[in-house]
Amino acid sequence: MKKVIVGISGGVDSAVAALLLKEQGYEVEGLFMRNWDSMLNNDTLGNPNFNQEICPQETDYNDALKTCEILGIKLHRVDFIKEYWDNVFTYFLEELKKGRTPNPDMLCNKYIKFDLFKKEALKLGADYIATGHYARVKNNTLYKALDQNKDQTYFLADIKKEQLENVIFPLGDLTKPQVRDIALKANLNVATKKDSTGICFIGERHFQEFVKNYLKPNPGDIIDVSTDKVIGKHTGLMNYTIGQRRNVGLSGDELRHYVCGKDVSKNILYVAYGDSSYLYSDACTLDNINLMEDLPLKLTAKFRYRGEEIPIIVEEITEDSIKIKYPTLAKSVTPGQACVFYDHDKCLGCGFIKDVYKNGEKLWYL
Repeated sequence: MKKVIVGISGGVDSAVAALLLKEQGYEVEGLFMRNWDSMLNNDTLGNPNFNQEICPQETDYNDALKTCEILGIKLHRVDFIKEYWDNVFTYFLEELKKGRTPNPDMLCNKYIKFDLFKKEALKLGADYIATGHYARVKNNTLYKALDQNKDQTYFLADIKKEQLENVIFPLGDLTKPQVRDIALKANLNVATKKDSTGICFIGERHFQEFVKNYLKPNPGDIIDVSTDKVIGKHTGLMNYTIGQRRNVGLSGDELRHYVCGKDVSKNILYVAYGDSSYLYSDACTLDNINLMEDLPLKLTAKFRYRGEEIPIIVEEITEDSIKIKYPTLAKSVTPGQACVFYDHDKCLGCGFIKDVYKNGEKLWYL
């Protein structure tokens, strides 16, 4: 009997993944990863005002224990707190300092879930590992999930092809409603548990309040990009992302402004009024490239998880960078975010957005 170690998170998706594998005749055990410590020592952080909120991970662990008890499987627990801090959270902070919009969930998959977790599973005698991701893998090749609304290949695009070896995604051919229904029929304790949202270590907490624990607020001017006039004050560039309209800190007639760029060296937040013309681009360069497959002549890409998938043209490709064009203008292509490549349902890999262009000119305000 082949043994599968399933990443049990305390949610419904991983619980159903374990249930399905058990029904398929595998020897199944769970492994709960503790990646974040809400009680980090204040002296270590150098911040005596650190806001120590109760971390939901302990609740998740108790839910995971109950799930495994219902399923009749063993649950192991492992701490990757230091590794998560070094490989994921430090990157998150450094990207914010650069004025970019980071995607730490992608690094979590690359360095934690499909690296350290996999190594830990092998110590436990695993033949395979499995997670509750909505994706499919065939012959070490990554494909979109059947449920296009829940597909998570965007977040998996930065892992190496070899990391897909001996990986099972049991939910790849199911829709979310089907997963909920399976959990309800099996009387799983997490059948109706709400899905987690937001960045994994922030969860439901207020982003700006959380970030203030680690990065000192640095207020500066808000400038209207079309008039070059100061129209307000921002609370720190790390608190804003391209395209943002709500909670920009403006009032009255300025409320219709949206964030269109940042100048980290001058600590300026650029905004534009009315229509979204400043958000559109037709080309960008990418760095930190990860290709699981060769890029074909015709392909599509997504610039954010919930973004539209659009046709692109690869203009230049080197070992360290890729320049692409998109015949149809794209909105809010944001430095720091991932550009994920697709050939129909096949996920080919990704690069991270560095510079953005329109009509052959680099958009200076980005």
